[in-house]
Amino acid sequence: MNPIRPQSLALFVVLFLTQLCAACHNSAVHAADSDIPTTRAQQSDLQLTVSATGTLRTITTKPITAPPIAGGTLQIVQLPRTGTYVHVGDVVLEFDPSAQEYNLAQNRSDLLQAEQEIVKAKADALVQAAEDQTALLKARYARRRAELEVSKNELVSTIDAQKNDLTLDESKRALAQLEIDIKSRSVSNQAGLRLSEEKRNKATLAMQQAEQNIRNMKITSPIDGLLVIHANADTISGFFFDGMTLPDYHVGDQANPGSVVAEVIDPARLEISTQIDETQHGNFKPGQSVEARIEAIPGEAFKGQIQTVAGSSGAGFFDDDQLHKFEVLVRIEGTDARLRPGFAAKLILLGNKMPNAITIPAGAIFDRNGKKIVYRKRAGSFEAQDVKILAFTEGRVVVEGLPAGTEIALVNPEIQQNSRDKNTSATNPGFGVAAN
Repeated sequence: MNPIRPQSLALFVVLFLTQLCAACHNSAVHAADSDIPTTRAQQSDLQLTVSATGTLRTITTKPITAPPIAGGTLQIVQLPRTGTYVHVGDVVLEFDPSAQEYNLAQNRSDLLQAEQEIVKAKADALVQAAEDQTALLKARYARRRAELEVSKNELVSTIDAQKNDLTLDESKRALAQLEIDIKSRSVSNQAGLRLSEEKRNKATLAMQQAEQNIRNMKITSPIDGLLVIHANADTISGFFFDGMTLPDYHVGDQANPGSVVAEVIDPARLEISTQIDETQHGNFKPGQSVEARIEAIPGEAFKGQIQTVAGSSGAGFFDDDQLHKFEVLVRIEGTDARLRPGFAAKLILLGNKMPNAITIPAGAIFDRNGKKIVYRKRAGSFEAQDVKILAFTEGRVVVEGLPAGTEIALVNPEIQQNSRDKNTSATNPGFGVAAN
């Protein structure tokens, strides 16, 4: 084996140190101050805020439905306009009672007829009972007389004795048949009376139902509030297609029994439904304050409170939004007669307070290998540093692991460097490139 020459060993050491220096040079991205815009991490006491939009809706609402009356559709004869303020007990919907009034008159006539039949049946039963009693007395007298004649058979001729026996047998048969007929007529009379009484009961119930139906034709408001008329779905007989517009119910329309014609909403108790991203979910909880600005009432702010924060996302299976949304319900404090359900609202949700929070612009956060990083400037170069995101608030990010005042890049210096490398020659030392 040939010994290594001192000149070769020295050359090897020089080459190794050169590569080592190049590797050290490539651990950071160099740039002039004018090349990469920067900012500094700020430290301050912070209250998290999120801007959102929503729509006013009422908490309390009562439907106004057509009464469940059999016999076809109902025609509206009274219905105030949408937006009318009504009080408890005010008539908000009335239907034409003509058909029910006719039924009431017919049933009343049936009731009177049934009552007359009952009176007649009872009178006839009394007359028949008296007649039957007389006939029964006669039959019993005839049997007793025949029995007395039979008792004289020893004193009369054989022929007369046989006649007496036949007369007694006939009187007994007549009495027995009469008793059967009387019992049968009594049962028949009772059945006829019960039938008439049943007709009277049926007419009474029908008349009471007609009276109740007439009362149901007038529907009153169960609460104080605003009347909102619904679209008349009864006009399409269940046929509907996308883009189809239905007219609202109005006087003269017909409604099917059970159809919801309108509703009364309580404008004094309003809430707003909005949504927040999953990145904000942990920073908001019930009881926190909310400022609402109603687009229909410009220049004024309304106070509210978060009532609920949904525990699960409402995103569907085919939702393309990668950030799942969580519903937040906001209750408006106090009452204001100008507020109406359906008004659009812009919200500022005031979340958790974070003392001595370190914040940076959201654009200064970058993704690399599944981690969140910032590019920290040191001695004219930018070094990637992992950070932990604690919260988002109005375009800024609350982070952990970065000292206050740290200067960081607002654009990715590695991308900036690669772009310049394509447009400059290899001899231009504008950037030193290396991937960590």
